[in-house]
Amino acid sequence: MGRKKIKPFFEGLEVIDAGSKGKAVAKAPDGRIVFIPNAVPGDVVSVQTTRKRKGFYEGFVTELLQPSGERVSPKCVHFETCGGCKWQHMDYAAQLKYKEKEVTQNLLRIGKVALPPVDPILPAPETYYYRNKMEFSFSNNRWLEPWEISEGTEIASRNALGLHIPGMWDKVLDLKECHLMAPPAEAIRRGIRAYAEQHGLAFFDPRKQEGFLRTLMIRNTLKGEVMVVLQFFEEQEGDREALLEYIRGQFPEVTSLYYVINPKKNDTLYDLDLVHFAGTPFITEEMEDLKFRITPKSFYQTNSRQAHALYKKVREYAGLTGKELVYDLYTGLGTIAQFIAGEAGKVVGIEAVPEAIEAARENAKMNGIGNVSFHSGDMKDLFREDFLRTHGVPEVVITDPPRDGMHKDVVAQLISISPERIVYVSCNSATQARDLALMNESYEVVRVQPVDMFPQTHHVENIVLLQRRTNP
Repeated sequence: MGRKKIKPFFEGLEVIDAGSKGKAVAKAPDGRIVFIPNAVPGDVVSVQTTRKRKGFYEGFVTELLQPSGERVSPKCVHFETCGGCKWQHMDYAAQLKYKEKEVTQNLLRIGKVALPPVDPILPAPETYYYRNKMEFSFSNNRWLEPWEISEGTEIASRNALGLHIPGMWDKVLDLKECHLMAPPAEAIRRGIRAYAEQHGLAFFDPRKQEGFLRTLMIRNTLKGEVMVVLQFFEEQEGDREALLEYIRGQFPEVTSLYYVINPKKNDTLYDLDLVHFAGTPFITEEMEDLKFRITPKSFYQTNSRQAHALYKKVREYAGLTGKELVYDLYTGLGTIAQFIAGEAGKVVGIEAVPEAIEAARENAKMNGIGNVSFHSGDMKDLFREDFLRTHGVPEVVITDPPRDGMHKDVVAQLISISPERIVYVSCNSATQARDLALMNESYEVVRVQPVDMFPQTHHVENIVLLQRRTNP
């Protein structure tokens, strides 16, 4: 048997930067980069490595020798375990600085495009309690803290209602608190968990695929409307009815209550028929003079206040005069399409999810907007010549794709139809940069606007305005 290799230990490393996926960056004595979670640029730390590759190490902090001036005390007791708010130990001004830096570096290094001066990142008005949607998982095999294991004491309950441990599909952290969603979300979550324990309801076992309670979704609006969606693995009518009646009676703030029976091996709800149990079948978000009805399956930006700031910037970048034909790709509920419709000649929205398109049409009708149309289909298949012949060639295109960015066929079609301006909204500046590189011969980047939608995390939204080159 070969001797086990001893993983390097480094003492007194200075953390020099914030890297990808929220990890901090230091440099080892041999010149390799060291990626470290839960550290802040400016910290001096001791690091035990766990992985060695040709160009880098991965490790964890064993001792904080000197704290950074950008370090603050985390608000949540679950910091370092949950993984949901990886930057809450970093001053908010510093968070903004590193997010803006990440956007700039991705566009330069990956996109290799010429950039104008990047507009200062738009800070969020609220750094906690800003989310309008949270999804929690029930589990009968909760994550055990190291001290619980080392003490060897009997564990009274292994049940959990909380969030998955990063990288562990079958382990759920039993939350004592969460500071991401405004009241009454936390009271609802705690109340449902206590009721389930008190009445002996079976929490889901993801390995054995058995149990009763599976997931809990909570959504809210700035008006104070609240939606609750309970997902059960199997039907137990008496227990289900009793729990739903408990929620209705205990939490009158819940204005929309749904449930669904899901015996599948995954938690996704989009292919299931949800049952409306009580209240209204939707909750309503307002933005300026617009209203948007949100159902359990609807996509809506998870930071409502900052979404308004984002859309105002999109509208500004679009530079509309009231005459333009605008295409809104990946339109979702049609929020951007309707937000800009008053300044456009006509807006055409395209989205892959049929339910979202149906909701977009209903919202447009409710808002009295007559110059928008919405169409459902896979973007790379629908956004083609026959569609353009029917609906016209746009002068302006707004695109807000998922994290993977745009399909190469969609990028090719954009270049082919050659709109005057493209406003590209992205939640992943790396894939955005890749797409910009493909369009660089035909379009120049004239404005860049990072937007902080998710304080306490490393995630950042970015808007780029592309102008067609006069002599491509």
